[in-house]
Amino acid sequence: MDSVITDQFLAVVETHKGIIYKVANAWCRQAEDRKDLVQEIIVQLWKAFGGYDSGKAQHSTWIYRIALNVAISFYRRETRRQAATDRLKAAVLEMEGNGTVIETDEQLQLLQRFIHDLRELDRALILLYLEEKSHQEIAEILGISVTNVATKIGRIKVLLRQQFSRIKT
Repeated sequence: MDSVITDQFLAVVETHKGIIYKVANAWCRQAEDRKDLVQEIIVQLWKAFGGYDSGKAQHSTWIYRIALNVAISFYRRETRRQAATDRLKAAVLEMEGNGTVIETDEQLQLLQRFIHDLRELDRALILLYLEEKSHQEIAEILGISVTNVATKIGRIKVLLRQQFSRIKT
C-alpha cells in the first residue's frame, strides 16, 4: 500500500484508538497481554484496511468488529496457554512438596481475580493502596476526598475478606 493509504490508516487508528484500548482493557488483566492484544488488533486492522468499505459501516463500527473478534481469539488462545502453564506450575510445586507456596500462590491468584472484578474506581483505589500510597496521594490521584478514600478502602477490605471466607467454606 502506498503512503497515502498508510497515512489514512494511521489517522483512523489515531482517531479511534480509544476503542482499541477499551477492548484490550476489557479482555486482558495483565499489562503485557494488553500490549500484545493492542498490537494484534492494529495488525488485523491494517490487513483489513484495504477491504474496508466506508459505505457499509462507520470506522468505529468496523474497528469494534475487528477488535472484538481479535480479542475473543486472543482470549481463547491465552486461556488455553494459561491452563497449560497452571497445570505445569502445579505439578512442579507438587514435586517440591511445598504446600505453603501453593496456598500462597492460590491466594494471590484469588486476590487478583477479586480485584479485577471490582468496579473501576474501587479497583484503582485498592491498587494504589496496595502500592502503599498514602490516603492523601490516592485522593489526589483519583480526585476524591481523603475521607472518601478511607471509607472506600475499608469497604473494599470487608468485601475482599467476605469473598475469601466464601471460598474457604
